Amino acid sequence: MKTYQKLLLIILTFAFAPVVYGQTAKELTDEGVKLFDNGKYDDAIAKYKEAIKTDAKYANAYYEIGYTYFSTNKPLEAIPYLETTIKLLPNSGGAYDMLGSIYDDNNQTAKGIEYYLKGISVDPNYQRLYYNLGLTYYRKKEYELAEERMIKAIMLEPKHASSHKMYASIMYEQGKKGKALLGWSSFLLLEPNSKRSVAALKELNNIINYGIARVGDKVSMSVSNKELKGPDFIIPATVIAATADQRGLTRADSLTLQLTKLYSVADMFTGQTADPFFKAYFADYFKKLASTDNMPAFARYISLMDNNEQKVAWFKEHNETLTKLDKWLNGTERKFN
Repeated sequence: MKTYQKLLLIILTFAFAPVVYGQTAKELTDEGVKLFDNGKYDDAIAKYKEAIKTDAKYANAYYEIGYTYFSTNKPLEAIPYLETTIKLLPNSGGAYDMLGSIYDDNNQTAKGIEYYLKGISVDPNYQRLYYNLGLTYYRKKEYELAEERMIKAIMLEPKHASSHKMYASIMYEQGKKGKALLGWSSFLLLEPNSKRSVAALKELNNIINYGIARVGDKVSMSVSNKELKGPDFIIPATVIAATADQRGLTRADSLTLQLTKLYSVADMFTGQTADPFFKAYFADYFKKLASTDNMPAFARYISLMDNNEQKVAWFKEHNETLTKLDKWLNGTERKFN
């Protein structure tokens, strides 16, 4: 009797045991992402390939393999997986963006541009497509096209510091120093304390000091005839006027006075050319800032990489000014037009 009871117990145990299914392609891919995040790239790829065996039409697994190869300096190996991603998910802006970058970096710029443009056509809100396409046009010295794409990149993601940095560079290469000045100001506002900030601050100061010669207490201005007729002529004239009667200024005090005066005339940097985006997003915004008493804090904030310890000490002594600046920045809308 006991033997039958044991047999019945075994049968019932197997009958009501939970059924164990294999992992889904999504679960396997999610595990691969965690492995990638922990720097275990080969293990991540193995997990993604396992996901593909589970579901050969799971597009995200192909995308993640492509992304892993792309991120680990094996871009050519990424291509077939990204192409498959596009076949399975035609509106994958990320896949088009990576393919564009791969071909562009591989000296196949025309093909790279083709992928960026295709990506924009199927996923028009994917910001990196515009940024990378703008960067490609910049390298090709097609600055007007670069400007158009970088403006769109800023509009889609206003806090993407690299887009502001590239906008400033594009403006400078077109000889538009006033616009570049505000581009660098905007970049430093987003990223004041990095290695890139050192170069950005140098570019900002180069524009401020362009065409100005100082010998002792004497200050003179030297610009070309072409510049005399352009909108950027106002920059050296404004800078000289800002500190003409001042003595014993610190660099931070000088920058405060210079930027306050320059921002107050920022809407003149376009000259006779209509540029609604620049006027609204850059000129009007910084002009508003110049009309407040936040400029001493702002000038020190964007120039943190110039004598950082001194700036930090100043903020400790004037903590309320930083709080006030932060409140203004968070409470003031930057419009696109």
